[in-house]
Amino acid sequence: MTDTTAVDLGPQARLVARLAREVPDAALAGRTPCPEYTVRDLLGHLSGLAVAFRDAARKDLGPTTATAPGTTTPSLPADWREGLPRALGEMAEAWREPAAWTGMTRAGGVDLPGEIAGAVAADELVIHGWDLARATGQEYAPDRAALRVSHAFLLQAAEDEGRGGGIFGAVVPVPDDAPLLDRAVGLSGRDPHWTPPTP
Repeated sequence: MTDTTAVDLGPQARLVARLAREVPDAALAGRTPCPEYTVRDLLGHLSGLAVAFRDAARKDLGPTTATAPGTTTPSLPADWREGLPRALGEMAEAWREPAAWTGMTRAGGVDLPGEIAGAVAADELVIHGWDLARATGQEYAPDRAALRVSHAFLLQAAEDEGRGGGIFGAVVPVPDDAPLLDRAVGLSGRDPHWTPPTP
């Protein structure tokens, strides 16, 4: 893993929080690039992962870090408009501690090195930020440092799989000279040209 140590997740976390604040209630039932998630589900997933990766950074292991993703449909807390930005801020702050990037921790029920957990946290924010922006018609320019970490993590994961697939599904081929965001999105198993289905 490269370019991961102590990357500041704050700029990307603030971007995701801003995107979330701009989601109107009428858009919550809309589809996202994650076939199994509506916008509501995606926001619920973001709410859960912000808390889980905050606790993973703190090495505060327990129920929040033990639940594997995909075991249940994410529920969106009633106070998400205030709670999600707050949790994202706490997550970013926790990863500013050098100790978060060392030793072992747990996220999604998996024990893993802090450095890898931090890369996963960056990747979650970058890719799900893209999901949310695309699903709700918002402009998206991720933090470059977080994007580099996300791309490196996804590329390594796809290479490790050795089957043309990444950890999130089959890699979508993207030209080598495409923008870095498009390449990361393709590695995550998404089509960079995805648009919401017409009603």
